[in-house]
Amino acid sequence: MPKNRNTFSSLGTWRRRLLTRAVQGGWRWLQETGAVSAERPGRLRFRRIGTGTRLAFPQGTVFGEPWIELGDHCVIGEHVTLTAGMMPGIDLGPETVLTLGNGVVLGRGSHVIADTTVSIGADTYCGPYVYITSTNHSYDDPAVPVGKQWPRMEPVEIGPGCWLGTGAVILPGARLGRNVVVAAGAVVRGEVADHAVVAGAPARVVRCWDAERGWQPPLRTPAPVPIPEGITPQQLLALAELERPS
Repeated sequence: MPKNRNTFSSLGTWRRRLLTRAVQGGWRWLQETGAVSAERPGRLRFRRIGTGTRLAFPQGTVFGEPWIELGDHCVIGEHVTLTAGMMPGIDLGPETVLTLGNGVVLGRGSHVIADTTVSIGADTYCGPYVYITSTNHSYDDPAVPVGKQWPRMEPVEIGPGCWLGTGAVILPGARLGRNVVVAAGAVVRGEVADHAVVAGAPARVVRCWDAERGWQPPLRTPAPVPIPEGITPQQLLALAELERPS
């Protein structure tokens, strides 16, 4: 290949790398600047947004903020929808409609639709694309399109410490207890007791905790070994190197 062609090729590669770095740097700047927090709420005026809570940029659809309370240290991923009321601009009265407790995590692309009361307990973690709604379409009149019929609304309550897997759907009227596990893709309605694991569509209990017998049916894998108190990140890295196969 002629020397000048090599030079042009190298120059083109350098320009592409420079452009890539500029685009990535610009996107990181947008993510940081566009994130919503108590210190930088932007256009969003929540009833409460707690210390350390952050809504990643870009946000999904958000309206009815005066009736939404977000606890402390919540993590709300990109493209998450949070709505109170059926549409923007409606007076929903004096009470909070949508409540997130402290430490709630909503994964990327999740939706929380609160046309009536929805509460999510502290330290509940949701994977990506979880759908929680207090409203469902009705189809009572066979002569009217389903989308034009008045929907049914029931409050939703999710207890503290729950885990909702990717793509889980929580339907109107659902009441989840403490530390409930909802498998990926499960569709939950009705009540779920504390310390239960549910799966399927519709979801059913597949495992639960018994104070005398432990988990029933028994877990198939041993519990993970917790990290000892006081261990440093450097020690963890050194341990990982020791356990890595040579």
